[in-house]
Amino acid sequence: MQVAPVAERLRTVVEPLVENAGFDLDDLVVSPAGKRRLVRVVLDADEGVTLDQCADVSREVSRALDDLDVMGSQPYTLEVSSRGVSRPLTLPRHWRRALGRLVAATTRDGRTVRGRVTGSDDSSVVLDVDGSSHTLRYDEVAKAVVQVEMSRRAESEEA
Repeated sequence: MQVAPVAERLRTVVEPLVENAGFDLDDLVVSPAGKRRLVRVVLDADEGVTLDQCADVSREVSRALDDLDVMGSQPYTLEVSSRGVSRPLTLPRHWRRALGRLVAATTRDGRTVRGRVTGSDDSSVVLDVDGSSHTLRYDEVAKAVVQVEMSRRAESEEA
């Protein structure tokens, strides 16, 4: 009988809890941290994730991990967080949630495209690049991230 790796066993416990709380499980990583293991749970949602919501999910996940003894006897540290803006856009839902945001995408052929997301579907994203519409298929994108805009909030408050 083959035993599933820890991350796979954890995912079967954590993912339903996260979904029941109204979020997507964006990532789950287990890594060694000295004599402990670090369990990182990354949440995502259309309307974003607050610190209080992360704390609520953390309590539920911690309780389940302790009750079900998924981690065995080795101690662990649990971190629950939101996706944040620095994580790459890799799934259609990431692009959908970036609507209106400025992104930088590097294509597989090495081009860099920087524009504002104006639309997306299951296979591509539409960017406004200097006033022109530019469609990128996801399979063309090697890497893409949301660009942090410090002045955008101030501009919208003036309007």
